[in-house]
Amino acid sequence: MISFESDYIAGAHPEVLKRLIETNLESLPGYGSDPYCESAKRKIRETIGMPEAEVYFLTGGTQTNAVVISTLLADYEGVIAAKTGHVSVHEAGAIEYTGHEVLEVPQKDGKIAAETLKEYLTVYYGDESHEHMTFPGMVYLSHPTEYGTLYTKAELESIAAVCREYKMSLYLDGARLAYGLMSHDTDLTLSDIARLCDVFYIGGTKVGALCGEAVVFTKGNMPKHFLTSVKKRGALMAKGRLLGVQFDALFTDDLYFRIGRHAIEMAEKMKEIFRKHDIPFFIQSPTNQQFVILENKWMEEIGQKVAYSFWEKLDEEHTVVRFATGWSTTDEDLKALEEAMETMNN
Repeated sequence: MISFESDYIAGAHPEVLKRLIETNLESLPGYGSDPYCESAKRKIRETIGMPEAEVYFLTGGTQTNAVVISTLLADYEGVIAAKTGHVSVHEAGAIEYTGHEVLEVPQKDGKIAAETLKEYLTVYYGDESHEHMTFPGMVYLSHPTEYGTLYTKAELESIAAVCREYKMSLYLDGARLAYGLMSHDTDLTLSDIARLCDVFYIGGTKVGALCGEAVVFTKGNMPKHFLTSVKKRGALMAKGRLLGVQFDALFTDDLYFRIGRHAIEMAEKMKEIFRKHDIPFFIQSPTNQQFVILENKWMEEIGQKVAYSFWEKLDEEHTVVRFATGWSTTDEDLKALEEAMETMNN
């Protein structure tokens, strides 16, 4: 079975795994105080051009979102997110579990517009009873979005300006950040994101690591005693070296960006296969996630040969499904996909 189910179906990239094996028997201090974590932090700071940035490694995206949001918000504040945002839909209420409300706003192609954000805040503060409501204290974005779409530099600048006007933190979920940065359609760099956001994270789990995300605080705003807060929330890894070694490898010889570029190249080839076989796209995604519309009668047959992810029902006869590429996607995988498409057309 060939799988395009997600971008974390395989284990670690060989270069990452090699470093884990090479360092396996070293005796190192715990909780992220080892030299590999320090080296990885230094490389990330150099890459974003911010020597004063504060970097911390956590194990997964949900833990990262819950920890960052709950430690930066006051107890009376909530986080604004797109109705389709990951914290709104696919995190099992993790944010609400910390005592903070997710304040959903309308989206288009997975993105929040600065105008929508401004309108929400204008209405909120124009309500004479807003003291009895959850205060908006942060804006959450994901880049790429849940639909594989990207914010432009102008869009992110506009959202950042609204956040500054209302003294809110801007937080960017970068679980698949490499695929956004390496997209042919982007004009955003990692340095731009670091400059415009108050905090963001660089995803490792979906970009070649066994696990791990690198949280970056860019404005001297890492919460006081952050390690203590991380531990209190059950997200502190004793063998922090595992995260440090992986990110040190990912940010050596541009591996992180090479992985992103490979996945984008594979996704572009995949799109050509869909076009060749007249498979309609649900949305135009310039990243590694491709959303297409399949007739229900063909889904089971295709699924016997290649794995994909259910996304949503379109109507009684059609379903939106997702095919994702990653570091382990090969031309042979794409050939198997094309053969499955040919069977469907016959």
